[in-house]
Amino acid sequence: MALDLFEELKEAQTIGITGHIKPDGDCIGSCLALMAYLRKLFPAATTELFLEKPEYSFDNIPLREEINNDYPERGDFDVFIVCDTNYERIGDAQRYFDKAKKTINIDHHISNASGSAQINLVDPEAAACAEIIYGLLDKSYMDATIAELLYMGIAHDTGVFHFSNTRPQTMRICADLLEYSFDFSKMLDDSFFARTAISNRLLAHVLLDSRLFHDDRLIIGKSDWKLMREIGASRDDTGGIVERLRITRGVECAIYIYEKKPGQWKASLRSSSDLVNVAAVGEVFGGGGHARASGCEYNGDPEDFIKKLAEEVGRQLGTT
Repeated sequence: MALDLFEELKEAQTIGITGHIKPDGDCIGSCLALMAYLRKLFPAATTELFLEKPEYSFDNIPLREEINNDYPERGDFDVFIVCDTNYERIGDAQRYFDKAKKTINIDHHISNASGSAQINLVDPEAAACAEIIYGLLDKSYMDATIAELLYMGIAHDTGVFHFSNTRPQTMRICADLLEYSFDFSKMLDDSFFARTAISNRLLAHVLLDSRLFHDDRLIIGKSDWKLMREIGASRDDTGGIVERLRITRGVECAIYIYEKKPGQWKASLRSSSDLVNVAAVGEVFGGGGHARASGCEYNGDPEDFIKKLAEEVGRQLGTT
């Protein structure tokens, strides 16, 4: 369905925005860009953004300080907007959504195809939620800050235009955004490519101990709680590891698991072709995402988790 932001929000005095837990570049960029746009479109309204604290790689992006990480008690919102996810993954922001007079869901995940709000705009063909947000904006309100945030969202969810979800339309949108003359190179270096010394050490350990399955078409790497503590690594240091695994020659699917807390494992899954739909694999474990990029969690023994993940991938590869 079409969504007219002006018509849906023109009577609102309070507007809330959120995205998913553990926000990534697309989630952060989409939410911040929408917040900045709505503040220009409706200057008399109060527009607030609620997200979990982003990873340190996003410390230098525009309007970073405008993100509310505390989820304070407050009155009901006239309109509450969920970007890049469904209701189940917005964490503490659920209480704002539950009490809002009107709810809107903007997303591009096929696992949320029907949406989870009163008004839903879900386009699984879009490369990123930021791509959908761009299509909703009155371009007379566009500025360099909004353009940079949307570009960041699209770049992150396409692996800097490397993933197969990059469409001709995606590149046309980004060309339009670049007309606003922001420093896209520095933004991508800071938020996507840069790594700390600790994250490099973690990557080295994962690559060294990674294992191949199914005729070397699946690679799985892991870092347990002990290793994370020994080198002082946190969740922030895990970014990009699964992509390094994925580009191993001959690999169709890559999985990286790390231990968040003793016995609690987080998995990131990536595929290199249509032979493996990692969204379907993630859904088996209560997660999900895109066909080429997804995630899930598991409580228990890591070897059991690895075995089950390998079995699910093997079914798609026809080797189990």
